[in-house]
Amino acid sequence: MTTGGNGGGAPMKRQRVGSNSRLAAIDSSRSDGTIAEASRKPPGLRRSTSHSLLPSSSLAAASGGFNDPSTSDVVLRLFYLDQSSSFVSDDSESFSDDSDVQIFLHSDVLRESKYFAALFSERWHRDSGVLDSDSSRKIYRLNLGISSTSGSIDNHLLVLRLLYTNDFSSMINSVSTALSILPVALELLFEDCVSFCVRFLEAVPWSEEEEKRVLSLVPFLNDEESRELLARVSPKNDSAEEMLKGLILTAIHNHPNMAFAKAFVAKLLRDFSSKESAKRVLDLAFEKSLKVVKESLEEYSSPAFRGDYNETEAIQRLNLHTAMTNGRHMLWLVDRMIELGLADTAVKEWSNQASFTADLQRALRDDAWRNIVPGLPAVVLRCTFKLANAVAAGTILAAREVRMKLVNYWLPVLIVCKENMSPMLHSQKSLYLELEETFLRIISTLPISDAQGLLQQCLSFSTRSVEDCPHLVTAFNTWFRRATHRPRPDE
Repeated sequence: MTTGGNGGGAPMKRQRVGSNSRLAAIDSSRSDGTIAEASRKPPGLRRSTSHSLLPSSSLAAASGGFNDPSTSDVVLRLFYLDQSSSFVSDDSESFSDDSDVQIFLHSDVLRESKYFAALFSERWHRDSGVLDSDSSRKIYRLNLGISSTSGSIDNHLLVLRLLYTNDFSSMINSVSTALSILPVALELLFEDCVSFCVRFLEAVPWSEEEEKRVLSLVPFLNDEESRELLARVSPKNDSAEEMLKGLILTAIHNHPNMAFAKAFVAKLLRDFSSKESAKRVLDLAFEKSLKVVKESLEEYSSPAFRGDYNETEAIQRLNLHTAMTNGRHMLWLVDRMIELGLADTAVKEWSNQASFTADLQRALRDDAWRNIVPGLPAVVLRCTFKLANAVAAGTILAAREVRMKLVNYWLPVLIVCKENMSPMLHSQKSLYLELEETFLRIISTLPISDAQGLLQQCLSFSTRSVEDCPHLVTAFNTWFRRATHRPRPDE
């Protein structure tokens, strides 16, 4: 943006600013204060007549209205700068163009803008201005060049109108308007307008595109003005993880419609941009759920008997229900981890559960759980199957020690479940068979000496008909083939 005077003083040289467009001319004013369009203006470029006269402030009323030639002492020409121009002359006749707009303003009103206040200071314009013979007023003639990056003439006209009114809210009533006006207000150092635009943007929602425009203007605001705008889009480092933690906890513990909430959070996790953050959150949630299940079964398996029998029974029921509820949450978390390929930590944790699996075996040998939480074994074994199957499939690359412990600690739990489930449901039989096959596949990845002891425990997989357990037959045949292998001399 470039401004200059055309009066008795020496001309001011303005910096070069480029532009890519020209608009049609508006070269005369109407008696009601609105700007009239030249009759030669092409219909496709006719300027909108939405620039109606704004209510005047007391200062504007004393000076005269916007674009009032009878009382004005400033003639301001707005024009688009040409990219090819190295500078803009102060001679208004030198750059007469169809896109020029000439308006009549008042210096005392323009001084509300610090930019114009500096322009009209005695130091800059001691001898500027031309005495008008008809009104005996000193008239200042200024040129305001507008670059392609500083907005349109329409936006500049609107900001100049706002100098004549205190009623910003009637004109700045949308994010688009505020974003169009704010750059001009910043250039003209119109502080009241800047403050209103900022307060308006603070208080209303933005679209994604509007948010980008807001952020592009933040560097031109001071710290106090930009604080609230940045607070909306500049989170703390751990804000996203804290949000995910809260969503997961709400979905699995507190939400009344848990199924829908879990499905929605699962989608958020799939779409979340940072796998590292999602992994940290899921690992933490899994660890907490596992801790609750372990503690509940530990208290159930080794109760501290206090009070009467009924009180003890009630506590035991509560322990089993707590284990069952958090076991389901844990199963959902395992599904999310495997879906996202983030279950390696969970596998390590699950493979290192000597005391937990021992408590489970003690609890499942007791008949009390059958009438209280009959689905508990299936929930625990589904967690085991999903993690073990990911290991066997190579989705999770687990170290030999992890694979060894996974089978060593959880194979006895599977055996106890089979022994204490009579009669077994078809779905449970299917789960047990799948877990058997998965354990045998993992055993096949272990050294012969490690696999030997584990395979001996797998005899419980056998049935009356050998044809019903081909997975067990294959596993033993593989082991014996390897155990009887005689290396060739060159090996």
